[in-house]
Amino acid sequence: MNSSLVGNQSARPFCLLAISYLETINFCLLEVVIIVFLMVLIISGNIIVIFVFHCAPLLNHHTTSYFIQTMAYADLLVGVSCLVPSLSLLHYPIVLSESLVCQIFGYVVSVLKSVSMASLACISIDRYIAITKPLTYNTLVTPWRLRICILTIWLYSCLVFLPSFHWGKPGYHGDVFQWCANSWNTDPYFTLFIVVMLYAPAAFIVCFTYFNIFRICQQHTKEINERRVRFSSQDGEAGEAQPCPDKRYAMVLFRITSVFYILWLPYIIYFLLESSNVYSNRVASFLTTWLAISNSFCNCVIYSLSNSVFQKGLKRLSGAICASCARQRVAKDSSTSRSKRSSNGCHV
Repeated sequence: MNSSLVGNQSARPFCLLAISYLETINFCLLEVVIIVFLMVLIISGNIIVIFVFHCAPLLNHHTTSYFIQTMAYADLLVGVSCLVPSLSLLHYPIVLSESLVCQIFGYVVSVLKSVSMASLACISIDRYIAITKPLTYNTLVTPWRLRICILTIWLYSCLVFLPSFHWGKPGYHGDVFQWCANSWNTDPYFTLFIVVMLYAPAAFIVCFTYFNIFRICQQHTKEINERRVRFSSQDGEAGEAQPCPDKRYAMVLFRITSVFYILWLPYIIYFLLESSNVYSNRVASFLTTWLAISNSFCNCVIYSLSNSVFQKGLKRLSGAICASCARQRVAKDSSTSRSKRSSNGCHV
């Protein structure tokens, strides 16, 4: 009796969320549902964003579209990489060792989210240059320099997390694997290294640039309204307050950045607490990790709801898909009608 109980306990799969565990299910049901749900949302949402950018030429008018598309591709790869832990939780046989798989998965997701974080910082810098130096913006920000900047972002993200294979765990993306959760520990010095080299500079750049952007926009709005009131009083017409034209687009990007840091803040706080041996909890590591990863889908939602040009491009894409479906349906109906006519002719 006791040996059978021990055997059943040892046969249970490793699950970070052992909530309402059922004896008849031999895989991590709750974790699989959460990861697969996020994976489907992230992949479908970012594929739509990429297609809309290619179908709407007006979206490429802004240089920030380079960085937004970079974020979309990085987030799409995050969704694809989520297939690895879902297969592990389903106990699908993996050719490589578990330690190597979880290390590679943790490294890849860390690099991809670093690309998103650095892209947000570059977007804020781009908008800051556009507002502070509008006359020289086109000479300073060129497509060639943007491509060099995006390449630098990818290389820097790959290099900053490369020591994780020997120094310590870069995050909790691989903790769905038993080896990562039990044997791959965080190092406080490596955590400090990541904060100094990535988290802190990105947060400082974003706060500095957007603070100055909104301050400059308020000044421009005040000056424009004063001039409008002055000229309207001379002409005897009432002037209406007009907002800064760049403020609306900056607000969209500010919402994306704000949601990014709101969803990543619990993850960063727990990462610091666990690295300093203050607090450690497997459920907290799982929830904060996948809350942060859910940001890969939130970017699509925010941009699609806030940008009118993106909405027009989405309508154009959906209209093109519906038109192609209608043409295929008409072609199918015509082919079936022809086949019926031919069959009737044979019987005659």
